[in-house]
Amino acid sequence: MGRKQKAINLNDIRITDDLFGSYIDKITSKILKHQWDILNDADGYEPTYCIYNFKIAAGRMIGKRKGVVFQDTDLYKWIEAAAFAIAGDMGDELIPMCEYAIDLIADAQEDDGYLNTYFTVNAPDKKWTNLVEGHELYTSGHMMEAAVAYTYATGNDKFLNIAKKNADLICKVFGNGDDRINGYPGHQEVEIGLIKLYHITGHKRYLDEAKYFLDERGKKPNYLEEEIKKRNGVPEFFPEFKNYDLEYSQAHIEPVKQKEAVGHAVRDMYMCSAMADIAAELEDIEYEKACKAIWNNMTKRRMYITGGIGSSGFRERFTTDFDLPNATNYSETCASIGLMMFGQRMTNLTGDASFYDEVERALYNTVLAGINIEGDRYFYVNPLEVVPNFCTAHTYMDHVKPIRQKWFNVACCPPNVVRTLCSLGQYIYAKSDDAIYINEFISSNMETKINNTKIKLSMDSKLLTSGKVNLEIETSNDFRLGIRIPWYVEDTEIYNGKNKINFESKNSYANIYLKKGLHDINIFFSIKPRWYAANNDVRADAGKMALMKGPIVYCLEEIDNGSHLSEIYVDADTELVEEKAMDNLAGNIPVISYDAYRIKNDKINEDELYGSVGTKKENVHLKAIAYSQWENRGEGEMMVWQKSFFK
Repeated sequence: MGRKQKAINLNDIRITDDLFGSYIDKITSKILKHQWDILNDADGYEPTYCIYNFKIAAGRMIGKRKGVVFQDTDLYKWIEAAAFAIAGDMGDELIPMCEYAIDLIADAQEDDGYLNTYFTVNAPDKKWTNLVEGHELYTSGHMMEAAVAYTYATGNDKFLNIAKKNADLICKVFGNGDDRINGYPGHQEVEIGLIKLYHITGHKRYLDEAKYFLDERGKKPNYLEEEIKKRNGVPEFFPEFKNYDLEYSQAHIEPVKQKEAVGHAVRDMYMCSAMADIAAELEDIEYEKACKAIWNNMTKRRMYITGGIGSSGFRERFTTDFDLPNATNYSETCASIGLMMFGQRMTNLTGDASFYDEVERALYNTVLAGINIEGDRYFYVNPLEVVPNFCTAHTYMDHVKPIRQKWFNVACCPPNVVRTLCSLGQYIYAKSDDAIYINEFISSNMETKINNTKIKLSMDSKLLTSGKVNLEIETSNDFRLGIRIPWYVEDTEIYNGKNKINFESKNSYANIYLKKGLHDINIFFSIKPRWYAANNDVRADAGKMALMKGPIVYCLEEIDNGSHLSEIYVDADTELVEEKAMDNLAGNIPVISYDAYRIKNDKINEDELYGSVGTKKENVHLKAIAYSQWENRGEGEMMVWQKSFFK
């Protein structure tokens, strides 16, 4: 078994893509500096208290620590994103900011390795006493991830030594035995950090500790349940945690026995990502089986067509099979990032590229929708249908925002989407001992080695327009190239120069064998716009269709098609015409136009709420844009699923 693939170092990849490159350029040239200002409480924004809290914990200021209990993670995710930018040769000017932050973090760390500004400053006598809500281990996990990324990017190990010191304390404090805490985090993440720390250091105790946290979770007596009883069920940090259920944090049974995607969606994806890593590192068949079961339940029963997961606005969670409402859903940006993390690891584990079908779905739709074209506004929640007037505060729609926000009180999504886009190379390419794999068709350049074979590859992708992908490859020896065949492709042809290649297909890869020298590979994917329907059990989408081309889900916006989008009916046989991309949107994604109808009742007066039935049908011509691009041209209605009209 073992790991079938592994990531290629981000230092060896450069993104040149029209779509993703436009976002990454803004992130590296402007947005990371802008976020740095926000973390330093710049004028014009509500204070985050992020850097402020570290200054107090470091003894550089006197005051009370403020903000949510896990506020430290905003800085850690920012450093990780900056590290990825530096690795991509796009962020050298960020190094002084990172070094300043790392020095501050070092000063805030206690002598024994403990590192958490809330408990150091506000509650030093309560360390490790509230694993349900306190997020100490979650925060440590993000710190470890950032430290590993920064070390790979710069070679500077100061931050890594901070992380190791903290991890060594955690290994000492948590585990089996009377002299240790037999608990685990309420919010999973430290497991991912520990595994990455193991990879860079080779210290197996970090891998063992990650597995301990997973193995212990959900066992009886239940640690989190006992902790809640000690507080008589009264939450310390989050009032909404009253009547806490263990399924929320996937602690109802051991992870290895779980078969469904349940509870808080981000927690579940972070846990599953760590489970997939453990399955690969330790060749654990039972963990692999559990991962596959959870993945299948999520992607076949509990995922939106946009790759959004966690349909409930109540506690940001999964509910039950086929419960996928379009206007009230949550679909947190971070949850889809977690889906990407999980899917990438499953392909690495199994060598099966089909997991990337959903990684790609989430990336091109929900994740990219989480940030605007300019890179300075963000969606936390990603609905599939919006009527701005209905998004009212203090109601069941309070969580849905019709416009992207500058920042959030709980700001996990902005730095998370930025770190994901800055690390995009790890999702495009992978390698094994004898092969290079292309998992995403995003224009980029890459150099790497497998064994003693040096490989240079330049990809020019027109996936979203013509479906053609060109690869210019130089190799010092023979090697195998695995090219993912996406689920939406009707036919695939591959040429080396003018010669058509007859390829073998296995695990959703087209495998071709290239000899030493230069190669001009042209891939032709047959891709066209298509309507898709949902399973009949998805009540919200009964009698409706959604439009896609390749991985892109399309939507209607009021600015192009007028208000009252719910009046629209579309014939499934209507001609779909691809038009030039809009200049004020990103990435040269075609607009798709088609004829449809508006069906409205014209027998009800404006001063009546209800009245007689009298329908009127109007011909309309519609323009659909990529879902990821909505709300970049002003506030208005938006709709993905459209009512079917049958002649």
